[in-house]
Amino acid sequence: MRNSISVRQIVISGLFITMGLILPVIFHFFGLGSTFLPMHIPVLISGFILQAHYSVLVGAMTPLLSSVITGMPPIFPVMPYMVFELAVYAVSVSFLSQKLLFNSYLTLICSMISGRIAAGIAVWVMTGLFEAKLPDPFVFFVSTVSSGIPGIVIQLLIIPPIVIVLKKTKVIRKEVLEIEQ
Repeated sequence: MRNSISVRQIVISGLFITMGLILPVIFHFFGLGSTFLPMHIPVLISGFILQAHYSVLVGAMTPLLSSVITGMPPIFPVMPYMVFELAVYAVSVSFLSQKLLFNSYLTLICSMISGRIAAGIAVWVMTGLFEAKLPDPFVFFVSTVSSGIPGIVIQLLIIPPIVIVLKKTKVIRKEVLEIEQ
């Protein structure tokens, strides 16, 4: 049973990473890229479905692979802070929805805040260590929230219904959410 769960989690992780690579390309093709935050959608959904360690892998690997394969996000300075932001999104969603049993909306809002705080900390570290030309972390936080409002609204509108459908169709199953010993 344990091995089948692990294989299932790995396959689903790969599917979410693939979606995280394809969605931004599609959105950017239509000129809707960073405003609608398409890479965030599969990462956030993965947190509802996968165990925490798999979802954090999805969150960290998606921007890294996307940067290397498609050039989006740029390798420096954007990709490093997105790795932390999306990894924190994924692990936050996983923890809040599976362990604390928060509803989908509260889970998403708390995760979005914690992910952006993680990105702000990464920006702060990068400006200090690498003298990267990035805004002050507080300004960064406010600007990412304000520029990402359309994407945030889309996430809050589409992700909870998707999670409901996945639960009803048994894609999200109890044994998937159990922590492997």
